[in-house]
Amino acid sequence: MASLETITQTLQRALDGQAGLDKTLKIDLRGEGFLFIEGAVVSNDDRPADCTVSVSKNDLEDLARGRLDPMAALMRGRMRVNGDMSVAMRLAPLLAASRR
Repeated sequence: MASLETITQTLQRALDGQAGLDKTLKIDLRGEGFLFIEGAVVSNDDRPADCTVSVSKNDLEDLARGRLDPMAALMRGRMRVNGDMSVAMRLAPLLAASRR
């Protein structure tokens, strides 16, 4: 399992050279930290966001590797989304870009 620092750096590399998100997204790793994406910058801030995705670090890694389908994660309660769902939908392509 990757550390919070490694996940943060991986997401930042995926956003480098990209326009980034037009709204803020917070990923709550359920007691293991936070990822906060504002534009093309990733931090570990716990701030209010347009959308908050709550998911365990293990499930986030499985989502990033394509081993867990986002819709299945939502349906099974392994991931929750609060706020602007259109922002949450931008997470899947970002996770896919982080695999490169």
